[in-house]
Amino acid sequence: MNDGIVDTSDVGTGQGSVISPLLANIYLHYVFDLWAKRWRRLEAKGDMIVVRYADDIVLGFQHEADARRFHDAMTERLRRFCLELHPEKTRLIEFGRFASRQRSQRGLGKPETFNFLGFTFICGQSRKGKFLIHRKTRRDRLQAKLNEIHGELKRRKHHPIPEQGQWLRQVMRGYFAYHAVPTNARALNRFRNRVIDFWRRVLRRRSQKDRTTWATMARLSTNLLPKVRILHPWPSDRFFGRYPRWEPSA
Repeated sequence: MNDGIVDTSDVGTGQGSVISPLLANIYLHYVFDLWAKRWRRLEAKGDMIVVRYADDIVLGFQHEADARRFHDAMTERLRRFCLELHPEKTRLIEFGRFASRQRSQRGLGKPETFNFLGFTFICGQSRKGKFLIHRKTRRDRLQAKLNEIHGELKRRKHHPIPEQGQWLRQVMRGYFAYHAVPTNARALNRFRNRVIDFWRRVLRRRSQKDRTTWATMARLSTNLLPKVRILHPWPSDRFFGRYPRWEPSA
């Protein structure tokens, strides 16, 4: 219903409807998943990985030639089923454990990054100098969440401080439950510090005589707000937790 007028469509599903994600997953299972599995088995010359969540897909290839051939084949495959790749979000980048060295040899800069499910993925190193994928909360998503919290804090400006702290604790716990992954601690600390700063500004504007200091905010945040703590295991630990006996068929 648009502007009170019923508009019946016999193509696609309603944007935002409850059934839409389920139908999309069923559709893509047959249109993409099974086809990509067959392409990997019959066409790929090297290793290939596929990660799909709803209509967001990341694919990794050992050889650039495979990536380009798959891109062309996928474009044609989706076209046959009335789908198309997003022209601005579809990119072919050099990424992985050898990307930094190979790009350096060609006189290029650091490997490109990509966004997936709210995180920015970066080619990095561990403390021992080994290759490590770093995941950081997307900057725009982080700022959007901070803006949302700041606006709601203004609305709750005259609520009792314990009530404000309880609400902030719930919001931050929900945020950490998703974003508290390894290598993302710096972004989480920045998020927590910004929230505390917003809270201090709101409290100081409750009265012209307010004298809320940083010492006061430190005490409030320590008592009422959750501390930054990594809640998710490393991907390798999670995988071997599910598949303790690594076998090719696992």
